[in-house]
Amino acid sequence: MIIGIGQDLTEIGRVERLLEKYPRFAERCFTDHERAYAQRFDRPGRRYAARFAGKEAVMKSLGTGYRRIRWRDIEITGGGKPTVRLFRTAAARAEHLGVAEVHVSITHTDDTAMVLAIAEGPSAA
Repeated sequence: MIIGIGQDLTEIGRVERLLEKYPRFAERCFTDHERAYAQRFDRPGRRYAARFAGKEAVMKSLGTGYRRIRWRDIEITGGGKPTVRLFRTAAARAEHLGVAEVHVSITHTDDTAMVLAIAEGPSAA
C-alpha cells in the first residue's frame, strides 16, 4: 500500500557551488557512506545532488520537510539499485505513518538530478 509519494529536482551546479563555498555542507547533510560513495567519482557534486534530491523526495513521501527530519537521518545508498535507510527522526516518522520501506528512483542529466520516492506500508488486505 502506498502511504506517500515525493519527488524532487535539484540543480547539480547549485550543489557543486554549495560544496565549494561551504566545505562542511557535505558533513552536515550526508552520511559517511554517502560521502565515500560520491568521492569515488570524477564529479562528486553530481552524486551529492542526486542524494540531496533523494533526501528531499523521501521527506516529501513522509509528509514532512527538512525542518522536521534531519538530513543525515536519511541515507541513500549508491551502486546498483539505490536503497533508503532511515535513522532517528526519519525512522520515527516512518514508524508513525506505518511505512515499512521507501523506494527511490534516481536519474540525472549533466545539469539536474531528479528522484522519485514512494513510501510503502503493509498491503491492504
